[in-house]
Amino acid sequence: MEKVRKSLKISIYTQKGGVGKSTITTLLASVLHYRLGYNVLVMDCDFPQHSLSNMRERDMKSIMESDYHKRAAMKQFQSINKKAYPVIKSKADSALDLAYDYVDRNPVEPDIIFFDLPGTANTQGVLSALKAMDFILSPITADRLVVESTLAFCEAFLALPVAGSDEHEQALWLFWNQVDGREKTGLYEAYNSVIQDLGLSIMKSNVGDSKRFRKETDDTSNYVFRSSLLPAEPQLLKATRMDLFIKEFLKIINH
Repeated sequence: MEKVRKSLKISIYTQKGGVGKSTITTLLASVLHYRLGYNVLVMDCDFPQHSLSNMRERDMKSIMESDYHKRAAMKQFQSINKKAYPVIKSKADSALDLAYDYVDRNPVEPDIIFFDLPGTANTQGVLSALKAMDFILSPITADRLVVESTLAFCEAFLALPVAGSDEHEQALWLFWNQVDGREKTGLYEAYNSVIQDLGLSIMKSNVGDSKRFRKETDDTSNYVFRSSLLPAEPQLLKATRMDLFIKEFLKIINH
């Protein structure tokens, strides 16, 4: 049980649907595990849709059906000499125990465990799982309802007492996702000012909006973006500013 404490527990979490928490989790996990040398474990607790487990199944099927992706996968797994990161299906209230159990049973300890939790905070186990995280990153979009509900949730969540003796340092960061380059920057500056007045942390880098976020690896396209078996290609990370986001993410978790 003790050794899991070294694994960082991280959740990309928001109560609002459609703002990209599962997509960002996958992009981060794949770049960290396949390209940057981290060992990653993903807990898919988003019951009942379990979108990350279903994505892994689709990715495996796509790789078998596409010569381009099959070659890319073979080359990758030979060069990094490790397996794909595990995606473990669970409910929110058993996710921590299942993660600890995985770590106890496996010789390679994950550096990072991502928890993809249901957006409904009153789902059993969600708040206690979030309280156990080392880092929570919450995506927001330039939509008044999204911003207001996220800020209200963050304030309420940070005010919650910690249960039992598991008091540990926890950091909560907001970040802008699905940013349209044509939107007025004044809008973001006004929101950032409100966020800072509330004493909340917001990342400097933001993630651009792109059709690529909605596109998975398939047999029609010779590039990789959203995949649980291959990392997004560097030029695509750059085009969506995910490269800068990942750099800042690593700075935050390693400081």
